[in-house]
Amino acid sequence: MTEQLCVREQTEKIEQLTLSPFATLAVNSLGRDRKEPPCDLRTVFQRDRDRIIHCKAFRRLKHKTQVYLAPENDHYRTRLIHTLEVAQVGRTIARALRLNEDLTEAIALGHDLGHTPFGHAGERVLDLMLVKSGGFRHYEQSVRVVEKLEKNGMGLNLTKEVRNGIECHTKGQEAFTPEGRIIRIADKIAYMNHDIDDSIRAGILSEDDIPQNLRDVLGTGSSVRINNMIRNVVENSPNGTIEMSPAFSEAFYGLHDFLYSTVYKGSRAKAEEGKAEDMIEVLFHYLCNHPDLIPIEFRHVMRKDGILRAAADYIAGMSDTFAVDFYKELFIPKGWDTK
Repeated sequence: MTEQLCVREQTEKIEQLTLSPFATLAVNSLGRDRKEPPCDLRTVFQRDRDRIIHCKAFRRLKHKTQVYLAPENDHYRTRLIHTLEVAQVGRTIARALRLNEDLTEAIALGHDLGHTPFGHAGERVLDLMLVKSGGFRHYEQSVRVVEKLEKNGMGLNLTKEVRNGIECHTKGQEAFTPEGRIIRIADKIAYMNHDIDDSIRAGILSEDDIPQNLRDVLGTGSSVRINNMIRNVVENSPNGTIEMSPAFSEAFYGLHDFLYSTVYKGSRAKAEEGKAEDMIEVLFHYLCNHPDLIPIEFRHVMRKDGILRAAADYIAGMSDTFAVDFYKELFIPKGWDTK
């Protein structure tokens, strides 16, 4: 009598039978830095997804800026909502191409864990503060979070495939898995469309402001555009390359350039960024001069990598609201209370 397969083994068997030859199979994972006994229920990529969802850095994304700083309207995207939309786009592409959805989702959920408070404004400041020690890039910080900062320095011990996809989601080398390459384009599809939506809500843009030649190719309206972008990737990625057709790609990056000039640079959406940058710089210098204020869980960083890196790690992990409250605690005088 044949011994019954556990749930995880059944899932691995289903992957082998149903996924594309170009898919990254869980059973073929390159593994983790620290070996662990396998789970009876979940594949390695499913475990990675769950570890990311349950980590503290993931929860803090709910109060981190996407584009609009500390929005009072509940319907503007935060970094967490952006992350979920990237996961949705990525899974749709992966499913259509019969690639590994679990790996795709894990990379998506982890790709922005290292983002600073106040979005790229915070990133620019920390990059400047660390210029003599290699700089600061959020995608590298995301890997640092899962490898060295979570769980009091133990890290999440994720698979190499997930860490590589996180590190390669925006710049530099392409990921070595097609699932990682999906997130590189899903990230752009998500943020370009939701940034248009938020900008229309803010009165900064209207659909009619988008150049007609771009709308002719990409479509008009968020749902239409996202559907067309995903469809074009699926239709032009038969062998795991993950790409758009040349004409569509030209319009896609034309839309990105349009958003860069109208929203990401110089618009009302960025009016408060200078204040945020000043605040992050002041906090950084103050922490470097008062290392006792850096929490105990960063002391191992201080010993190994120095005070500058420890201060940057602590600040990068702050939510917008925590950073503002911390700044107020340090520098804004309180009213006298006689009670």
